[in-house]
Amino acid sequence: MTKPILVIKFGSASITQVGGELDETIIASIARQVAELQEQYNIVLVSSGAVAAGKKFLHGYSGTISERKAAAAIGNPLLLSKYARYFSPYNIAIAQSLCERRHFSNRQQFLQLKKTYEELWASNVIPVANENDVVSDLELKFSDNDELATLIAVGFGASLLLFSTSVGGLLDKEGKVVPEIPEINESILSLADTKKSSVGLGGMVSKLTFARLATRMGIGVVIFGIHTTDGILNAISGNTGTVCLPQECSMPARKKWLASGSLVTGRVLVDAGALTALQKRRSLLAVGVLSVLEKFEGGEVFEIVDEEHNVIAVARAKVSSELLSEDNKLHDLEIAHADDIVLL
Repeated sequence: MTKPILVIKFGSASITQVGGELDETIIASIARQVAELQEQYNIVLVSSGAVAAGKKFLHGYSGTISERKAAAAIGNPLLLSKYARYFSPYNIAIAQSLCERRHFSNRQQFLQLKKTYEELWASNVIPVANENDVVSDLELKFSDNDELATLIAVGFGASLLLFSTSVGGLLDKEGKVVPEIPEINESILSLADTKKSSVGLGGMVSKLTFARLATRMGIGVVIFGIHTTDGILNAISGNTGTVCLPQECSMPARKKWLASGSLVTGRVLVDAGALTALQKRRSLLAVGVLSVLEKFEGGEVFEIVDEEHNVIAVARAKVSSELLSEDNKLHDLEIAHADDIVLL
């Protein structure tokens, strides 16, 4: 693809009114601005709002899992019909993309998803992605659509990721928007308001957490206010919101996928010697594993933690964790090859 990829995420609080109804004024504004950008970018919209749009049709809605699934089933076509309506004057078609965690944890399914998006872009169709809440397994759900947007951005090699908010960006302790963040560290994370909206799952902590992953993978991120005049266009030019600068990253696409899109099933604790070897881009051997904290099978992805329990890497296992017996530790049993390990 010759165009750079742009991913824009809209949360429920951004595109709904106080009562939960979809805010058509906002959606019309999104369509107008995105239409201006389509010649320059291959665009993915990641949009929440289905549950918020559908829950009013359920009697006595209280937010249980089954009720949320039912609300999503009602709200998904309503959400897509609004996007289709407001993009229509610009002769832009919209495609629905309901995603599940497995679409990113299985690389073959992920590559199929990417190929589908490329077909849509070739015909100037914009995919609107959302989690498939109707069928998603509770234990395998995305934490929120901030995560889904980040997995798409990192996996597809996007140049820019935008997170919309109901405020103007990340606010400092005086309530002013932080214009630029060179690196997202603990000091920056401490500024985040831990509150979540009444209609959404995420919040500023979620946005900063996934912005940190995206920027480490070389993607620029802007957290901008949806109610700002021409907020999307100004966010693209860096004139509004909080700009999170991308870091240098030379990882190949497969390792970026491994670092961001894989479903982690296990965890091992390693010693200082193994940590040094990993930092030198060497394989993980059984002799350096102090203990298995969570079991895994061969081919699955597991986390590697140091003796302070900090996650230092993710890796794809060559063998099952059951082989990590004391006898095997006496030999050079390779748990994960260097090409299948990504330092974080």
